[in-house]
Amino acid sequence: MLEVRNLYLSYGKLNVLRGISLHVRAGEIVCLLGSNGAGKTSLLLTLIGLNKPQKGQILFEGQDVTGWPPQKLVRMGLSLVPEGRQIFYPLTVEENLILGAYHRFGREGKKSVLADLEQVYELFPRLKERRKQKAGTLSGGEQQMLALGRAFMARPRLLLLDEPSLGLAPKIVDLIMKTILRLNEGGLTVLLVEQNARKALTIAHRAYVLETGRITLQGPAQELLHDEEVKRAYLGKDYREFAE
Repeated sequence: MLEVRNLYLSYGKLNVLRGISLHVRAGEIVCLLGSNGAGKTSLLLTLIGLNKPQKGQILFEGQDVTGWPPQKLVRMGLSLVPEGRQIFYPLTVEENLILGAYHRFGREGKKSVLADLEQVYELFPRLKERRKQKAGTLSGGEQQMLALGRAFMARPRLLLLDEPSLGLAPKIVDLIMKTILRLNEGGLTVLLVEQNARKALTIAHRAYVLETGRITLQGPAQELLHDEEVKRAYLGKDYREFAE
């Protein structure tokens, strides 16, 4: 579904991505691990068209989409849930969700959009309870649900997720991860950037490790979950207890 070939990105003289190559097959959850500053968010922003690479190719469904504008990529089936959620605080929950489907009204009509709205409320009943509430008054966990629901409203085929568990309580993290799994089981393909390596590797099919703009390790998620180098770098000081 997605293929990245030898991708380079620089901010001025700073080389951020240095020959990145990866792929995501239809139906997979693929996670991307790496420390702060490794280039994970820069890669996602490049995939969605907000960064312009200096070199390399991005292919989606076999088509070269390198340098395409974000709105065109969204129509093709790419959708991003950014780090920090970036919801519209003055708008209500429902208004935020409907905005996620802005490009669909012309070709699909209101009935289809409203049907998907009900699916979001089924995924996140709390959003239905707060549908008339201003988005800026929601808790952090509720805002993450809203950001995920808004992306779903675009009807993506490939969902890009940037640190969805950041700053959330463990119970909410579990809910978000279960929702990602549920969406994947429904046919949605996912590329997941996640600071919680344990959770990400537990739900993913495959994983890549990104360090200083390069892919240094890749493989099945379960293999990387038990890789000693990955444990030391990303699973914390209690990784031995976790692995037992």
